[in-house]
Amino acid sequence: MPFIRERKEERTGYQNGGALMPAYDNNCDFVMVYRVDDTTAERVKVYREKGYAVHLMTGIAWGNYVDYLYGKYDGTDHWDEAQTDRFGNKIMHGDDTPYMVPTVAFADYLSVKLRAAVDFGVEAIHVEEPEFWDRAGYSPAFRREYELYYREPFVPAYESADAKYKSSKLKAYLYARTIDRVASSLKEYAKVKYGRDLRFYVPTHSLLNYTQWKIVSPEGKLADIPAVDGCIAQVWTGTSREKNWYDGVFAERTFETSYLEYGVMQELVKGTGRKMWFLHDPIEDNDIFDWDDYRKNYFMTVAASLMHPKVNSFEICPWPNRIFYGEYPKGSPDAEKISESYRTALNNNFNTLGNFKTEESSGIRTGILCADSQLYQREYPDSEFSEPVKEITGTVLFDSEELINAIKEKLTNGFDRETMLKYMSSNAFPSFYGAALPLLKYGVPVRPVLLDNVKRYPGYLDDYDVLLMSYEYMKPESPDMNVAVAEWVRRGGTLIYIGDGFDPFHSINAWWSGRYTTAAEHLFEMLGVKPEGEKTVVPCGKGTVGIFTVSPAKALLSKQGSDSIRSFYSAVLEKAGRKAEYKNYLHVSRGAYEVYAVLDESISAEPLTLKGRYADMFDPAFAVVTGKTVNPGENALLLDLDKNEDPVIGTSCRIFSLDINENRAVLKAKGAADLNANMRLKLPFAPARAEINGKPAAFEYEQTGGTVLVSYYSSGEETLITLYSE
Repeated sequence: MPFIRERKEERTGYQNGGALMPAYDNNCDFVMVYRVDDTTAERVKVYREKGYAVHLMTGIAWGNYVDYLYGKYDGTDHWDEAQTDRFGNKIMHGDDTPYMVPTVAFADYLSVKLRAAVDFGVEAIHVEEPEFWDRAGYSPAFRREYELYYREPFVPAYESADAKYKSSKLKAYLYARTIDRVASSLKEYAKVKYGRDLRFYVPTHSLLNYTQWKIVSPEGKLADIPAVDGCIAQVWTGTSREKNWYDGVFAERTFETSYLEYGVMQELVKGTGRKMWFLHDPIEDNDIFDWDDYRKNYFMTVAASLMHPKVNSFEICPWPNRIFYGEYPKGSPDAEKISESYRTALNNNFNTLGNFKTEESSGIRTGILCADSQLYQREYPDSEFSEPVKEITGTVLFDSEELINAIKEKLTNGFDRETMLKYMSSNAFPSFYGAALPLLKYGVPVRPVLLDNVKRYPGYLDDYDVLLMSYEYMKPESPDMNVAVAEWVRRGGTLIYIGDGFDPFHSINAWWSGRYTTAAEHLFEMLGVKPEGEKTVVPCGKGTVGIFTVSPAKALLSKQGSDSIRSFYSAVLEKAGRKAEYKNYLHVSRGAYEVYAVLDESISAEPLTLKGRYADMFDPAFAVVTGKTVNPGENALLLDLDKNEDPVIGTSCRIFSLDINENRAVLKAKGAADLNANMRLKLPFAPARAEINGKPAAFEYEQTGGTVLVSYYSSGEETLITLYSE
């Protein structure tokens, strides 16, 4: 039975930096105890005794590393390794906690420090968030690394597009090198000293979010590190509520953004056999919102993640203490603790998430190409502006009101070059979303595809029928990437290229320099296509090529711009013998589960009305319904009772055993404490009575689906539930 599984599958888990508390002793599969300190050994012991698989997580770009910084570790002060901006400001994560330039010395320090976790017996180590800020790269340590890597004098990144690109590319290399060195060292230590095979994972924000927030990280390069066993996709409301533009409106679009974030993270392990967990967060780092806001956005991210059926493992939450013991909005006189309804719904979802299989998607498979190189060109150098940057303050992630208002003003009066550059480099990342959102908003399940992978895996692009592409926000790091795309087209693929050559990073000193003005010119040469006018649609081998010479960023600034992207998409598909299908919702079937998202700002504002016998999995009691109406901006996870073969419909607590015959069902379950738990079952008989731990218990039987709901208070202890036919 899918709901009853071994914890060694590690489908569901969470990270926790403190003691195990009753409210989140929920019996998921694994727990990542956070950081190495004086309490780590005891925390590992407690979780292991409770039956959890135990991992360790710590930061790799920042953490409690004061012994290293102040020279206690090796007698050398290492503050010159703090990430530093051009004005000499150290970029901090907290007191005595800078973001680090990952030097060899720092990697070796981590390799020694984390041996303690191996000694404590953890099964895996996670080093999270390898982050190098785009605005950093001016410390003495980074200057040394630059000169060692490039074998030339250091050039400040703000001087030219070429210097900016080279600086950022080095940042990604340094963290890839550090992860490789630390992972290999610790795996060897575990094998030599204990004869154990240690696993090593990298929890990381998505490529899209790091691009938006202007943070360089290895991302796709993790696939080239043999010692890495997989990743956690750190996608949650805090990343996916980052605002973007669409139809000239600047707003949060949590579902759409998280859908694309999860999609690109799926590609980091595709073809490798490595593990990927998708993370959700029932609240977020930003504690200013109320529980209704957190709940709505949380279920958006859950639905978005389930739209990518090749992943079936999840980090069910980070920092459970702040969820189950915190009060929000923080500091408000109206702050409240989590409601009983949301507490139950979360525990329901934690158990449901362990029940999914991996599956293939169907339909016209449309992808949009991304690449690690999009991280290297997030800010334009001083040479592109009439006035250089004068100061950088704080670590504000969001675009300034001044920039947003300037863009709104230019929507009416037209863009000058400098405002356009600021807009393109803003956190909204419009050059990417300008190609993705017009289709996604109209129900085309466009998925990010990692261009870098065409060099790693033969036939990598074969899962897709249509690919969108632009070199306005990324660049191919080698010409064979263009060759691979061209070969895919000739075999029958449909390529839609969108771009006008405006991006100043086309001029960097790269492999296409000299012979070609842009890397796109080389791509067109490989395709045997010469753009003519604004729109070109031509056959290429067995495939089709469409070239639209417009800025994808500008498409977001009006409804007409979005329409132009969709119109061109439709025209290219028609030339390829296909038909574009637009609707106001996305839908994925995963076994007996049906996942729906009805989109606002779409082709229609009509709700989606579903008919059938379903259990509503987002409802705290797994309500059985004969129909479901999903409004624009809403999501649904439904279990089709006519497809379902599992006797367990849904549960708030983990089920450890279940024995069913014609007149009795007996199960053992255990969940978190202080929880109003629900369990809905489909039995071969209509129950006449129920017992919990040998005492009479209430239950509800409904005729529509023939299911029984048992509701009870979970104290955190094992519960014996028995249902009788008479």
